[in-house]
Formats: sequence, C-alpha cells, structure tokens
Amino acid sequence: MKLQIIIAALIVLSNIACKNAGEQKDTKQQTAASKNVPENTDVVSLTTDQIKNAGIVTGTVEDKEMHSTLKVSGVVEVPPANIVSISVPLGGYVKRTDLIPGQKISKGMILATLEDQQYIQLQQDYLTAKSRLQYLEADYARQKGLNETKATSDKIFQQAQSDFNSQKILMKSLAEKLRLIGINPEMLNENNISRSIQLYSPINGHVTSVNVNIGKYVSPTDVLFELINPDDLHLTLTVFENNASRISVGQKIICSTNAKPDVQYAATVHFITPKIGDERSTEVHCDFDKRNNGLLPGTFINATIELNNAKVTAVPEDAVVKWENKNYVFTAENNNQFKMLAVETGGSDNGYIEIKSSLPSGKIVTRNAYTILMKMKNNGEEE
Repeated sequence: MKLQIIIAALIVLSNIACKNAGEQKDTKQQTAASKNVPENTDVVSLTTDQIKNAGIVTGTVEDKEMHSTLKVSGVVEVPPANIVSISVPLGGYVKRTDLIPGQKISKGMILATLEDQQYIQLQQDYLTAKSRLQYLEADYARQKGLNETKATSDKIFQQAQSDFNSQKILMKSLAEKLRLIGINPEMLNENNISRSIQLYSPINGHVTSVNVNIGKYVSPTDVLFELINPDDLHLTLTVFENNASRISVGQKIICSTNAKPDVQYAATVHFITPKIGDERSTEVHCDFDKRNNGLLPGTFINATIELNNAKVTAVPEDAVVKWENKNYVFTAENNNQFKMLAVETGGSDNGYIEIKSSLPSGKIVTRNAYTILMKMKNNGEEE
C-alpha cells in the first residue's frame, strides 16, 4: 500500500515538472518572438517633461526669399579657336622637324620641312602658265586691233579673247595652290624653284601632339601636329535639368580644383546651351575673371554658382541634422512622437537652409533637433 502511494506521488510530481518546463519554454519562445518583431527605428517618443527640458520647438515650413547657391562640377577647356591641327594640303615626305610634345612655340615658327616632286611640278606649271599668259595677252591685244579695223574676222578675235581669259583663270588657280603650300607666287621665278616646303605655326602656344617622324610620307588627311594656346581658358559646367532654369548669364561663380581646394578662382556665366542632353543636363560656359596660369585644360573643377534671390522652401539650420552622411528633419507626430525624414538640402542664408525635397504638411522640429537624434540612436544601442 505504501509503495503504491509513493509511485502515485512520483507520477504527480513528474507531470508538474513537465508542465513547468513547457510553460518556461513557451515563455522563452514568446520572448524570442517578440524580439524578432521589427520596430520603427525612424520614430521616437518623448515625454512632455523631456520635450520641455530639451528645449525642443516645433514650427511650420516657410517660403523664404534666399540668396542661394548651386554646387556643380565641370572641366577647364580651351576655345576651339585656340586649338589647331596642322596638316599639309599636298602630301610629301617629312624632311625635318624638331618638335616634341609640351614644347613652347611662337606664331610664324617653322614646324616642319617637307619635300616631294609634286611641289616642283606645281611650280613648273605655274611658271609655264605665266609665260603662256604673256603670249596670249599680246595676241589678244593684236587681234583686238585687227578686228577693230576689220582686218580679221570676229571668230579669230573671239578665240584669242577666250584663250587669254582661260589662261588667266588657270594661272590664278595655280597661284592659289602655291599659297596653300606656303609658296608666294609673286616671288617665284625659274631661279628659285624648290623641291621642299615649310609649315609654320599659326598661333603662340604649346605642342600637344606630334604624329610624324623624319622620312614619313604624309597625306592631306593626316594630322602632323596639334597645337594649343592655353591663354584663353574657359570653364564648362554641367547643370542638371531640374536646376537649369535657375541659371542665367552674368551669374558669378567661385570654383576650385581637387588638387588645391583652398585656391579659389572667380568666373562669370557667359553662355548657356539651350538644350537638355541625353543625360538630362545642359552645359554652362563661363569666362574666368582673371588669367590663371595655374590651370591646365582638362582639369576637373568644383564650382559654386551664386543664384539670384528666389522664394524657396526653407527651415532653420537647427532643424536639419546629419547622420551617416545624409540630412534629416523630424516631423511632429501625435502623442509626442517625432519621425525622422531624409531630405535634400540646398544653399543656406541668414540662419535658414533650403529644402529641395517635398515635406509633408504639418509641423517639424525647428530647434534642438539633434537632441531627438541622440535620444533615438541611444535607444537603439540600448536595445
């Protein structure tokens, strides 16, 4: 009898232990499940006392007239008139050139000497045409006199006149061909026929490219040298479509390079390309206010454009907080809750900062927004 009582007691205790273990397991599962429920990390709740003690103030977004700026990027360039590609109208062999890339040159300097038999042939044709023109001119004068006295027919006179005019045209065209290769036809005679010609620099500047060597044959389509005059630099900026309408001729620009961000250059908007390209942007061409010897064509530029006063959506600077390289404001929700909202900012002026993003209607935190940010992030770390 006693043995049966002991066995029954053991069974009851075992059932109680299993039940307690099951309840503890359920409790742990519920706790773990509750931890897996995602929380809204963009919203933080504060008590009335916390709001008061932190000096948090809310207000509405304002439309203010601001002297704002626009940050863009661009490249230093040279006008097309200051970039020259040198070629030769008549092909030939390079006899001499001393140019190397980077070399400074002056206007009128000899760039290269070329030679070819066609240069000789062209001079020969010109001198032959010149000699024949003298004969045809004399014959034309003679036939004209005879025709006036009816000593010769009109047909013979007209033929002499036609030959004379045709020869003048031929001689004129040959003279222009000589000028193309740098030979002055007025100075050419049978004693100074040359087999070579010389190429001269049309500008002051520097050599940027040399594409030939001595002995190489070049054709009229070949570019022998490329020259550049960097004295007249200008700035080409890329402005995206949403800001293009805010740019106008005459606006001032402050810019700098990545290599020397502390050195600033002043420029002025000169032209605006009236077209939005495939990349949804347009080009703004600017002139530097002063000649800048420290800049080179192709240099990347960071620029700030001073925009005209305009009404923009603005909030106090204390309303904007920065977290992980992004800007945020806090909107005031119900029950003393504040929601963190990412925004795109523009320029700042007189204690206010432009908000380019659209904001919901209602109030935002206008003072001590960083206090809410710290409260929100500290809560996240404690959890």
